[in-house]
Amino acid sequence: MERNWAEALEIARAELAVAPGNCSGWLHQAYALRRIEGGGLPQAWGALLPAAEKFPKEPIVAFNLSCYACQLQLPDAARQWLRQAMKIGDKAAIRKMALADNDLKSLWAEIQEW
Repeated sequence: MERNWAEALEIARAELAVAPGNCSGWLHQAYALRRIEGGGLPQAWGALLPAAEKFPKEPIVAFNLSCYACQLQLPDAARQWLRQAMKIGDKAAIRKMALADNDLKSLWAEIQEW
């Protein structure tokens, strides 16, 4: 809420150091990297991508990678990650989240058909 992305990144990295087996640190780090000055989508993507291998059963990791891919103009990757999120998570809930997330707006027409 404070939009202090430098501090958020510091906290996320501390979270990763203490609990690398918890995907929340990976997600928080990517979220902060996307927004921090000097950061952006490529940094967020690169930071979260290893989490997909580490947490293959966590749909929110795949969902966020889908969002990043879509914003990076990688629609095929965005579709692949979103389908993966739906496969490992609650398909109806993931679909509902996707249709409410502006990061995926360019895919909304397709997602409505899934």
